[in-house]
Amino acid sequence: MPTGRIYLLPLDQFAFAEFDTDGKEQLLHLSFATHEIMVRGHALRRIEAALHRLELSFITTLPAKYHPLVPEGQPRIREIVVTEIKPGAEPSQLN
Repeated sequence: MPTGRIYLLPLDQFAFAEFDTDGKEQLLHLSFATHEIMVRGHALRRIEAALHRLELSFITTLPAKYHPLVPEGQPRIREIVVTEIKPGAEPSQLN
């Protein structure tokens, strides 16, 4: 079970996903009505596809020491950055 902070964002407020490759890692940008989420890691297209099919229950980071245990082609999330969007204010970064 993941520990730490958990965010539950309403899927009906999901706007779009943007996928990019940044060197050896991938970057998945998820945009919601109230939050922006940036996910860094590997095999993130599977996460994007699960989100579009409304099959994603949660995501969490995976400590680097466990990366070798994850089969090739399975997602490995190194970092998640959540930014709250407040009307009329600069976004504040929540990590």
